[in-house]
Amino acid sequence: MAQKPSIPKGTRDFSPTEVNKRNYIFDTIKKHFQVFGFQPIETPSFENSETLMGKYGDEGDRLIFKILNSGDFLSKVDDITYSSKNANLLVPKISEKALRYDLTVPFARYVVMHQNEIAFPFKRYQIQPVWRADRPQKGRFREFYQCDADVVGANSLLQEVELIQLYDAVFTDLKLRGVPMKLNNRKILAGIAEIIGAKQLLVDFTVALDKLDKIGEEGVKQEMLDKGISESSVAKAAPLFSLTGSGEERLSVLKNLLQDSEQGLEGISELEFIMDTVKEIGLKSAQLSLDVTLARGLNYYTGTILEVGAPEGVKMGSIGGGGRYDDLTGIFGLKDVSGVGISFGLDRIYLVLEELNLFPQTLEQSTQVLCLNFGEKEALASLKLISALRESGIKADLYPTNAKINKQFKYANNRNVPYVILIGEEELTEHTFVVKDMASGGQKTFYLDSIKDFTASL
Repeated sequence: MAQKPSIPKGTRDFSPTEVNKRNYIFDTIKKHFQVFGFQPIETPSFENSETLMGKYGDEGDRLIFKILNSGDFLSKVDDITYSSKNANLLVPKISEKALRYDLTVPFARYVVMHQNEIAFPFKRYQIQPVWRADRPQKGRFREFYQCDADVVGANSLLQEVELIQLYDAVFTDLKLRGVPMKLNNRKILAGIAEIIGAKQLLVDFTVALDKLDKIGEEGVKQEMLDKGISESSVAKAAPLFSLTGSGEERLSVLKNLLQDSEQGLEGISELEFIMDTVKEIGLKSAQLSLDVTLARGLNYYTGTILEVGAPEGVKMGSIGGGGRYDDLTGIFGLKDVSGVGISFGLDRIYLVLEELNLFPQTLEQSTQVLCLNFGEKEALASLKLISALRESGIKADLYPTNAKINKQFKYANNRNVPYVILIGEEELTEHTFVVKDMASGGQKTFYLDSIKDFTASL
């Protein structure tokens, strides 16, 4: 007996209904990307390993899918390396390529390679799948789509304001209300690390702090201690875990804490500008707030960082995030090119819309009109009608065989087709067609030479 087929954990098949719903989100995001002046690009699904490795920190590097070299990939491995069973030594010798972990680093590589073709500032959007060797769970997959918008070549904080507006516009269009958007600045975190005496352990400090909502205050403190941050430094950072009050009040506390850190005060100034400007402009769906424990674990962020959560009542991780990554292109040889960008988590947004029942009902109607098949002559007349309907933008189809009428009606019900057209022998003689409304059961008759009368009624 043949073994039942399966797919890898963390991947999914998508039904026609699911694809239609995903396309609804894609189309909404893409529409606003274009309205905001972003241009589309695409990059390969896999990159040279050296392009990706070392850009996401140790935790990110471990989640990168490596691709084995073609052919006898073990032939070039010496016996000592092979016998060592050390993955860090073995992998570079058997794998030169890897699946992309995100779209930002490949974008930085793209900018460097195409810098002479690009007009700066360059606003790009990219909607493609990425892969991470993560532990699959609700809302977390090993293969998933990212929808990114980035600006490179302009260091104005107005870019951050615009990206917050972009988030707000998309969520408003998707009917998502009360979307929490947390804001922080890596310069503030660097300033805090400096003040508490952990400047050299900034990466470890931010990686641990970023897990506050997952492992709690005590878990974060323990991880900091495990990473070599002293007990006195952890104690100095403790007030961050319970900082309360309005954004202005929290910034006031931070100003006092960071009064001796030039970098930290610069981060506060940037946050104040962004929050004041957004407040002046106003948001429709998003709720912007300051969160000084927000760190976002990716090493390439240098300034503003933001993270978007699900609306209240929906248990879900972040559905979007991003930040400023000045000089990311510098790792590929192009210095002093500022960048800032955001990403929409398509799969999690899908789950949120599903839970809140916010998908339009019409998405399940892949066919608006189905012509029943009564025989060869009737089918030919139906095909002519279908051609005219399609030219008018109506999604129309013909049942392929003259099966029993009950079977054809059942098929229409299963496909959620709202209208069924009947052209039988009598209708052929009278040059008419009958339209049955599947919801109400009512029927109307139209002349074949007056199709517009029917399309106008849809």
